[in-house]
Amino acid sequence: MIDLCGVSKSYRLGEVVLAVLKGISLHIDAGEFVAIMGSSGSGKSTLLNVIGCLDTVDEGSYRLDDIAIESASEDELAALRNRRLGFVFQSFNLIPRINALRNVELPMIYHRVAPAERQRRAYAALKNVGLEDRATHSPAKLSGGQQQRVAIARALINAPDIIIADEPTGSLDSASGHDIMRLFSQLHQQGKTIVMVTHENEIAAYAQRVIYLRDGVVEKDERR
Repeated sequence: MIDLCGVSKSYRLGEVVLAVLKGISLHIDAGEFVAIMGSSGSGKSTLLNVIGCLDTVDEGSYRLDDIAIESASEDELAALRNRRLGFVFQSFNLIPRINALRNVELPMIYHRVAPAERQRRAYAALKNVGLEDRATHSPAKLSGGQQQRVAIARALINAPDIIIADEPTGSLDSASGHDIMRLFSQLHQQGKTIVMVTHENEIAAYAQRVIYLRDGVVEKDERR
C-alpha cells in the first residue's frame, strides 16, 4: 500500500540546507499497524508528513496504492487526503466555536454530502467512539481524551484506508492515552492501516511493527 524508495527531504534555513530524510526506502502493507520512533530531529514527523501527502520529497519516489505521489497535482493530492487518509494530531485540531457533531461533519462538506446525511453519519461516528452523549458539547467542555475521540471520529468519517497519527497521546494523561490506543487497536482489528509517530515505548507497544529513525535514516525495523 505504502512504498517509499530512496526518499530524501531537505529544508533550507537561510543559507544552511538541513537534510532531514536521507534515502529512506520503506514498504508498509495494507492492514499494518506501524509506529515510527526516534529522538527529536530524527525525521519521524517529516516522514509521517510525506506518507500523509502533506509534504513532497526532493529525491526518490513514493507510491500510494500504485499512485505516483511525487507527480500528482495539488488537486489530486487534496482528493487523496480527503478520501484515502484520516489524520489525528497531538493538538486535536478541533474548531473551538462549533460543537463535536459539527467538527466531525467538516470533512463531508468537501464531499458535498447533504446536511441531513452529514448529521446522521457524524452522530454514528461519535457513537462508535463512545461520545454520542457529547455531540452538542463544544471542545472546551470536553476532556483531552474526549477531544481526541472526536478527532478520531472526524478522521474516520469518510472511511479512509489509512490513519495517519502524529503523537496522538502526546497531550493526554496516561489513562486517557491508553484509552485512545485501545481504540486504535480496535480500528486495526477492523482492517485499518495505521501509521503513528510516538516517542513513548508503551504507546509504540500497541503497534505490530516499530520503525526507528536516527539522523534521517532507518536505524531499525522490528516486527512483533
